[in-house]
Amino acid sequence: MQLASDQPPPISAPTGAVRRTLQLEGAALAAGALVTYTHLGESWWLFALLLLAPDLSFAAYLAGPRVGAVVYNLVHSTIGPILLGTFAYLAGAIPAVAVALIWLFHIGIDRMLGYGLKYGTGFKDTHLGRIG
Repeated sequence: MQLASDQPPPISAPTGAVRRTLQLEGAALAAGALVTYTHLGESWWLFALLLLAPDLSFAAYLAGPRVGAVVYNLVHSTIGPILLGTFAYLAGAIPAVAVALIWLFHIGIDRMLGYGLKYGTGFKDTHLGRIG
């Protein structure tokens, strides 16, 4: 599996109804994660503390755009929090479920705002189009 490409996006950024649908998917992901987190009754201090933690992956861009994109994509893909949340739930590890929900909320907000997974060509090149 390739996590970052050295090539710019092969097609134009989504527009119109497709873009709105992708933004709504992000909003739905964030809302679902938030409602579930609320239902768990976990600490809002934990939520506030970890909300922006995935963005620490920006530091990987200090090693170059390709490394930065790979690390950013690992942290901003829904795969990690879904696996963590599923296995934590099955193990009865509710604090880890809470972490997974915060992580999913972060990703949902990013997608809603148009921040996508990165290409190795630069931070501004995403699967949702160029930022800025």
